[in-house]
Amino acid sequence: MASINTESDDYHPIVILIDELKNEDIQLRLNSIKKLQSIAKALGPERTRTELIPYLQDSVLEDEDEVLVVLSEELGNLIEFVGGAEHAVCLLPPLQILAGAEELVVREKAVESLCKIAKEIPTSSFEESFLPLLFSLSKADWFTSRTSACGLFTVSYPRANPEMKKSLRKTFGGLCHDDTPMVKRAAATNLGSFAKQIEKESVKSEILPLFQSLSTDEQDSVRLLGVENCALLGSMLTNEENIQFILPTIKASSLDKSWRVRYMVARLLKELCESMGTEITKTELIGAFVKLLKDTEAEVRTEASLRIADVCSLLTKEMNIKTILPCVKDLVSDSSQHVRAALAQVIMSLAPIYGKEDTLTHLLELFLHLLKDDFPDVRLNIISKLDQVSKVIGIEMLSQSLLPAIVELAEDHQWRVRLAIIDYIPLLASQLGVEFFDEKLGNLCMTWLGDPVFSIREAATNNLKKLTEVFGVDWAKNNIIPKVLSLHSHPNYLYRMTTLFSISTLSTVVGGDVISSSMVPLLAKMVSDKVPNIRFNVAKTFQTIIPLLDSTIVQSRVKPLLVKLHEDTDKDVKFYASQALQLC
Repeated sequence: MASINTESDDYHPIVILIDELKNEDIQLRLNSIKKLQSIAKALGPERTRTELIPYLQDSVLEDEDEVLVVLSEELGNLIEFVGGAEHAVCLLPPLQILAGAEELVVREKAVESLCKIAKEIPTSSFEESFLPLLFSLSKADWFTSRTSACGLFTVSYPRANPEMKKSLRKTFGGLCHDDTPMVKRAAATNLGSFAKQIEKESVKSEILPLFQSLSTDEQDSVRLLGVENCALLGSMLTNEENIQFILPTIKASSLDKSWRVRYMVARLLKELCESMGTEITKTELIGAFVKLLKDTEAEVRTEASLRIADVCSLLTKEMNIKTILPCVKDLVSDSSQHVRAALAQVIMSLAPIYGKEDTLTHLLELFLHLLKDDFPDVRLNIISKLDQVSKVIGIEMLSQSLLPAIVELAEDHQWRVRLAIIDYIPLLASQLGVEFFDEKLGNLCMTWLGDPVFSIREAATNNLKKLTEVFGVDWAKNNIIPKVLSLHSHPNYLYRMTTLFSISTLSTVVGGDVISSSMVPLLAKMVSDKVPNIRFNVAKTFQTIIPLLDSTIVQSRVKPLLVKLHEDTDKDVKFYASQALQLC
């Protein structure tokens, strides 16, 4: 077994770290592995190569997976500490062992480190050490090593000579026909990126047959990876080649007996359309997309629904109305709430594509239907995208058609829906204008201040601040502040608390005059509130407004109130009063 010479006192820290590697506590061992760069730096390149790396290979590679993951990553960062790229081959043996580990994450990190080393080592080292390692992994008895080998072809191919390139293509082909599904999955995962490094003639003669074989594999976990390769390979081929080689696979996958494969087609549909080009999309892929929107599995319909806006943006308006719109109308009433929620995420994005007239004719009714859906997430998703529609149909039309539904949702029994409406109000206010807002939504904003849910009350006070920024301080003085301050005498202490929160929030935007004329007198009354929670929040509110007031007002009007609070019998009130007094 390799050992490190630790007799010299200079290496005392190294001794401690090596002891940690042998410790039963996994956290100590992990910390030691994370310090490998420090150890290597202290040892110097030669001792790192001859002592530390062999020690790690002999002593640590049997450790727990958590330690091996970190070790796999750290070994890839040691290139400069072993003497640079020309000496980095010493890191390959332990990484080769780690690349065959049972745990997937360990193997992935080992492959990442091997790729990093492959890019930096000299050509001689690459040919004499790295390629033999790759071929060795490819022919290993245990499938884990063969899966790791699949991740090394992309980085190796550009550096190989013509003869070796031929061997690499042949070896990769063998892995694509491996008996183990896990190896074929790894090969399918890397096929697209590997193909991008290969000469086009070889892609057509050698890679496309492998792609077609993997795409028709008996395991659906292998076939679904073929869908991703459709997009990658399609971007490398001409339209005619795509029609001949790639399109049949896409169409077959969209009708696959396994819903997971159909789901993958739906998920990658935008990428598939882009790689196939507009013409093939219009003539061939739209039919497949419509079938996915009508799929028997809700998961497939959900994923396809999320791609509606992406696909519609590639088509003419007439084609959208003729082929996609009927499906959208069906999905609005879909039996699965998740499908409807997915549709609600994207349906508003159709408004800019359809234009004002067709949005009013075809889509507005669907928006209203989804706004009244029983499932809160559907309503939420529609609300959050209202601005996309208002830009197209205009705020006046929006207020006539959708505002009644929005007002209804403002009192929704699901608090998250109410919260989403509050978040949208400032944007709506800026679009509606002050008169329309005061008439239709002003009272609504005040109602939220008394909501039973704290998050709603908190959002409502922030909402008032944003509205003040939109409409100005004068508007706030006349419309908001009097109503907020009137809550200070409400019998329910939560309403009185909301008054304090509102003062803290609004004080940053209304200016010193409003604070001193309206807010300080009110706080003076609330200093004597019977509830301690109110009194200590009065002190906290003073902490917020003191920096915003003139020093003479602070000394003459605020400080006496804080002194009174400091004499309170409640310890929390005393504490916050003393905190505020420090600012006076």
